[in-house]
Amino acid sequence: MSGEKNIEQLLKSLSAKLIEGVFVFATVPNGVSIAGVSHRMKFEEAEGTTLILSKTEAEKHGLDWQFPCRMITLDVHSSLEAVGFIARVATKLAAHGIAVNPVSGFYHDHLFVPEDRCDEAMELLRIQL
Repeated sequence: MSGEKNIEQLLKSLSAKLIEGVFVFATVPNGVSIAGVSHRMKFEEAEGTTLILSKTEAEKHGLDWQFPCRMITLDVHSSLEAVGFIARVATKLAAHGIAVNPVSGFYHDHLFVPEDRCDEAMELLRIQL
Protein backbone atom coordinates (compact mmCIF):
# COMPACT_ATOMS: atom_id res chain seq x y z
CA MET A 1 0.00 0.00 0.00
CA SER A 2 1.45 3.30 -1.07
CA GLY A 3 -1.04 5.59 0.65
CA GLU A 4 -3.23 8.43 -0.55
CA LYS A 5 -1.64 11.33 -2.48
CA ASN A 6 -4.68 13.52 -3.13
CA ILE A 7 -4.63 16.27 -0.50
CA GLU A 8 -8.38 16.96 -0.67
CA GLN A 9 -9.16 13.26 -0.15
CA LEU A 10 -6.69 13.12 2.73
CA LEU A 11 -8.22 16.13 4.44
CA LYS A 12 -11.77 14.85 3.88
CA SER A 13 -11.02 11.49 5.50
CA LEU A 14 -8.71 12.80 8.23
CA SER A 15 -9.32 11.84 11.83
CA ALA A 16 -6.93 12.40 14.71
CA LYS A 17 -6.18 10.23 17.71
CA LEU A 18 -4.53 11.55 20.89
CA ILE A 19 -1.99 9.02 22.14
CA GLU A 20 -1.74 8.37 25.88
CA GLY A 21 1.21 9.83 27.77
CA VAL A 22 3.60 12.76 27.71
CA PHE A 23 6.51 12.61 25.28
CA VAL A 24 9.77 14.55 25.19
CA PHE A 25 12.70 15.11 22.85
CA ALA A 26 16.21 14.18 24.01
CA THR A 27 19.58 13.91 22.35
CA VAL A 28 22.63 11.75 23.03
CA PRO A 29 26.04 11.96 21.39
CA ASN A 30 26.47 9.73 18.36
CA GLY A 31 27.93 6.37 19.31
CA VAL A 32 26.49 6.41 22.85
CA SER A 33 24.53 3.23 23.48
CA ILE A 34 20.81 3.64 23.98
CA ALA A 35 20.29 -0.07 24.57
CA GLY A 36 17.42 -0.53 26.98
CA VAL A 37 15.92 2.89 26.27
CA SER A 38 12.43 2.49 24.84
CA HIS A 39 11.67 5.22 22.29
CA ARG A 40 9.04 6.12 19.69
CA MET A 41 11.58 7.53 17.24
CA LYS A 42 15.33 7.70 16.75
CA PHE A 43 16.99 9.94 14.20
CA GLU A 44 20.73 10.29 13.76
CA GLU A 45 22.03 13.74 12.90
CA ALA A 46 25.62 14.95 12.56
CA GLU A 47 25.40 16.62 16.01
CA GLY A 48 23.88 13.67 17.87
CA THR A 49 21.05 11.16 18.00
CA THR A 50 17.57 12.59 18.61
CA LEU A 51 15.10 10.48 20.56
CA ILE A 52 11.39 10.98 21.02
CA LEU A 53 10.35 9.01 24.08
CA SER A 54 8.05 9.11 27.05
CA LYS A 55 8.94 11.62 29.73
CA THR A 56 8.94 8.75 32.23
CA GLU A 57 11.45 6.80 30.15
CA ALA A 58 13.74 9.84 29.73
CA GLU A 59 13.73 10.48 33.47
CA LYS A 60 14.28 6.77 34.22
CA HIS A 61 17.49 6.85 32.16
CA GLY A 62 18.64 10.28 33.38
CA LEU A 63 18.37 11.90 29.95
CA ASP A 64 18.11 15.66 29.61
CA TRP A 65 14.96 16.43 27.68
CA GLN A 66 12.96 19.27 26.17
CA PHE A 67 9.48 19.99 24.86
CA PRO A 68 6.95 18.05 26.96
CA CYS A 69 4.34 17.21 24.37
CA ARG A 70 1.48 14.99 23.38
CA MET A 71 1.42 12.80 20.30
CA ILE A 72 -1.47 13.06 17.86
CA THR A 73 -1.69 10.37 15.20
CA LEU A 74 -3.40 11.38 11.96
CA ASP A 75 -5.50 8.33 11.24
CA VAL A 76 -5.30 8.36 7.47
CA HIS A 77 -2.77 6.47 5.34
CA SER A 78 -1.02 9.29 3.50
CA SER A 79 1.56 8.63 0.85
CA LEU A 80 5.11 9.66 1.65
CA GLU A 81 4.79 11.63 -1.61
CA ALA A 82 1.62 13.51 -0.66
CA VAL A 83 2.42 17.14 -1.48
CA GLY A 84 1.26 19.75 1.02
CA PHE A 85 -0.63 17.53 3.47
CA ILE A 86 1.51 18.15 6.54
CA ALA A 87 2.03 21.77 5.50
CA ARG A 88 -1.73 22.30 5.49
CA VAL A 89 -2.15 20.72 8.94
CA ALA A 90 0.84 22.55 10.43
CA THR A 91 -0.34 25.88 8.97
CA LYS A 92 -3.74 25.45 10.63
CA LEU A 93 -2.12 24.84 14.02
CA ALA A 94 0.43 27.64 13.51
CA ALA A 95 -2.38 30.10 12.79
CA HIS A 96 -3.49 29.47 16.38
CA GLY A 97 0.03 29.71 17.85
CA ILE A 98 0.46 25.97 18.38
CA ALA A 99 3.94 24.58 17.78
CA VAL A 100 4.00 21.27 15.97
CA ASN A 101 6.80 18.81 15.31
CA PRO A 102 5.56 16.39 12.65
CA VAL A 103 7.03 12.93 12.10
CA SER A 104 6.01 10.74 9.17
CA GLY A 105 5.86 7.00 9.49
CA PHE A 106 5.15 4.64 6.62
CA TYR A 107 1.41 4.42 7.40
CA HIS A 108 0.63 7.59 9.35
CA ASP A 109 1.81 11.05 10.22
CA HIS A 110 2.24 11.98 13.86
CA LEU A 111 2.17 15.44 15.40
CA PHE A 112 3.94 16.35 18.61
CA VAL A 113 2.27 19.41 20.13
CA PRO A 114 2.83 21.18 23.46
CA GLU A 115 1.28 19.21 26.31
CA ASP A 116 -0.87 22.12 27.44
CA ARG A 117 -2.26 22.78 23.93
CA CYS A 118 -3.22 19.23 22.91
CA ASP A 119 -6.96 19.65 23.51
CA GLU A 120 -7.02 22.80 21.39
CA ALA A 121 -5.00 21.07 18.65
CA MET A 122 -7.41 18.13 18.65
CA GLU A 123 -10.39 20.48 18.30
CA LEU A 124 -8.74 22.30 15.39
CA LEU A 125 -8.07 18.99 13.64
CA ARG A 126 -11.77 18.10 13.96
CA ILE A 127 -12.65 21.25 12.00
CA GLN A 128 -12.33 21.03 8.22
CA LEU A 129 -8.82 22.06 7.18
